[in-house]
Amino acid sequence: MLKKQRYVRELAHSRRRTIPLALVVAALFGLLVLRLWYLQIIKADDYRAMSESNRLRFLPVAASRGALMDRNGTILVNNRPSFSLSIIPQEVKDVEALLDRLATLLALDRAELAERWAKSTGRARYYPVVVAANISREQVEIVEENRLLLPGVEVSMKPVREYVYENSAAHLLGYIGEISEKEMALPGYEQFNPGDYVGKSGIEKAWEQELHGMDGGRQLEVDSRGRILRVLSENSPAVGNSLMLTIDGRLQREAEAAFGGQAGAAVVMDVASGEILAFVSSPTFDPALFAGRIPVDIWKKYLEDKRRPLENKALAGQYPPGSTFKMLTALAGLEAGLVNENSTVTCNGAYEMGGNKFRCWHRSGHGSVNLKKSLKESCDVYYYKLGEQLGVDRIAAVAERFLLGKPLGIGLAGEKGGLIPTVAWKQKRFGKKWFSGETLPVAIGQGYLLMTPIQLASMAATVANDGTVVRPHLVKRLVDPDGKLIREFGPEVLGNSGISARNLKLVKQGLFAVVNEAGGTGANARLWDVKVAGKTGTSQVVKLDENRKRRMGYQYQDHALFVAFAPYEKPEIAVAVVVEHGGGGGAVAAPIAGRIMRQYFDLKKPAPTRPSAEEEDEDQQEKPDRVPTDAVPPAGAERPTTGEARE
Repeated sequence: MLKKQRYVRELAHSRRRTIPLALVVAALFGLLVLRLWYLQIIKADDYRAMSESNRLRFLPVAASRGALMDRNGTILVNNRPSFSLSIIPQEVKDVEALLDRLATLLALDRAELAERWAKSTGRARYYPVVVAANISREQVEIVEENRLLLPGVEVSMKPVREYVYENSAAHLLGYIGEISEKEMALPGYEQFNPGDYVGKSGIEKAWEQELHGMDGGRQLEVDSRGRILRVLSENSPAVGNSLMLTIDGRLQREAEAAFGGQAGAAVVMDVASGEILAFVSSPTFDPALFAGRIPVDIWKKYLEDKRRPLENKALAGQYPPGSTFKMLTALAGLEAGLVNENSTVTCNGAYEMGGNKFRCWHRSGHGSVNLKKSLKESCDVYYYKLGEQLGVDRIAAVAERFLLGKPLGIGLAGEKGGLIPTVAWKQKRFGKKWFSGETLPVAIGQGYLLMTPIQLASMAATVANDGTVVRPHLVKRLVDPDGKLIREFGPEVLGNSGISARNLKLVKQGLFAVVNEAGGTGANARLWDVKVAGKTGTSQVVKLDENRKRRMGYQYQDHALFVAFAPYEKPEIAVAVVVEHGGGGGAVAAPIAGRIMRQYFDLKKPAPTRPSAEEEDEDQQEKPDRVPTDAVPPAGAERPTTGEARE
């Protein structure tokens, strides 16, 4: 009995001790269940993402850009491999230490590395962040040699531009560079990532969406040390489309060479189609430098050069057209019935109006001047009088019929529209009325009047093709990576000047005389086998006498201009040349235009066929000891130097 009572007491005591323990165990188990519920239900998405990021890595593969070719299919711009340095955020514990190490090992700018890294916020941690672009092969080798010291660092290959003919047509072709944050926010750039290369200027920028292609990538599974275990998915990049441009690379390079070291621009245009055959802005620059960080000394050299090599002068340079504009003043006078081919003006070297003297460039005067002679010898007095009779608005009306005073829509960013002044324009711009004396400089292409080289070429082309205004354009065809045609670009007529055929013929006769008749100011553009029509021009930068300009230096010299079309009977091309601070148009710009036209017509000639050995032997036997002197064109026949140098 006692044993039984003792057993009951011990059992009750044991139960009293077990219950708290059971409660503690139950509480711990409950907490464990709650923790599992929290981790597997509440935080499931977060931990799933963390798990994926710990084992996944995405390696982007940049697409090659489409090529740029000239009208003959010759490659002008292609691609070459470039190496970029990236960091994968998920694999880096101490970013600051890693950046210090990279800057020391690779001789990179520490601040630039940090700036690039800071732009990576908000992106997936397994996505590489480009911290240095266009690194050298030596730097790539250093990274590979120090791989254990550089966790999370990757070297990737990206294609960048290779310019086959170095700096040729740099302003037209443009250049590429790393995309900026501002550009990434623009419509059409949503698919781009930091570190991507995009077009920054010229054709590269205007046709970015077609040229860029579609980037690809590889999604990899890696272990804790970043070693690749397997490829989970792969998307091959798609090469961008290519462009066949309207320019002829051979003509382009000859036109550039014709400038030598002079600053200025030249445009060669097909008068029927509007295709631009050469597009020169001189001096040029090296577009390949802009794919990376430009050396400080070169950048400084570009900025300090008074000739402004980075400016696209053919597209955005605005110059007083000088006497090249006289063809439009003449057309305005003919259309208004104020002059005809027989009307004459006596030029004594100056024209008086309101007590002021407006001098002719030929100080001793041209004597009796009719329409043809006014163009041939570029008489200012003739146009002073005609300008006074017309008034600025009637001159402007004819210029506007040629669609001058606004961009022609060539297809590149930054095209300027020039300026065609009117009475209303001055009132709006300055709040002042127009004075009659201000019309006289406009009549000879000075004053407020401004035109771009593209507009000068268009003006000459419009006269050449009897008044039809055709839009200048730069792209001939768009083709896919296999060379299949996507789209072809033909002529686009913008309008017609409405000038009578008879009046256009009279002006064209005067332009022919400028180049081909004695006393013409454009004789330096004459070709011995092709008839050229053109007009010289010399536009003042400052109104000073020649001696003072020479003393004051380069930037005070006059601009030299020349516009032309050829052949005269059936025009094919129009040419505009502007030489900044070059002096007289006839002495400086006309020879450049002549050299360009010479190349154009030489390229049209069939390539000579090589004679057989038998034919060569026969030629040697029949060849005389001396070549008759009258069989060789006299020296200077192709580009004579007669005529006035000033205009």
